[in-house]
Amino acid sequence: MRLDPRFRFALYGDFAFLFATGVGWLAADQMKDTASGEAWQSAAAYLLMLHGGAAMATLMFLGALVPLHMRRGWLARRNRMTGTAMAACNAIFVLTAFGLYYIGSDTLRPWTSDIHIGAGLILPALLCVHVLVGRRSS
Repeated sequence: MRLDPRFRFALYGDFAFLFATGVGWLAADQMKDTASGEAWQSAAAYLLMLHGGAAMATLMFLGALVPLHMRRGWLARRNRMTGTAMAACNAIFVLTAFGLYYIGSDTLRPWTSDIHIGAGLILPALLCVHVLVGRRSS
């Protein structure tokens, strides 16, 4: 169930941008308590805004993937294991992003953040496995 090359390029670019801004924010957030903390705080804020904007585009991509890719792959009984893992990982992103934006609890927020970061660090490898398994099964 290969995607149209233009769609695939846009999707991969969006995922790469999300990864870069997420890792960049993580690094900038760690540096905000240093001597040059103000600059890092500002960088972290801009990276988070860019990350959120890219996440909105990702929601549109994920919505398009359901009829274009996921449904067809499921009905063809192809790449179900890694496809389900990808869908679950992206569902975790949506839920934890919602939680990070709307949960005000000082108890839940660190857990939500850790889950979101963990999923973000795992997704590139999971995407590569999904693509490789899919290409081998075609």
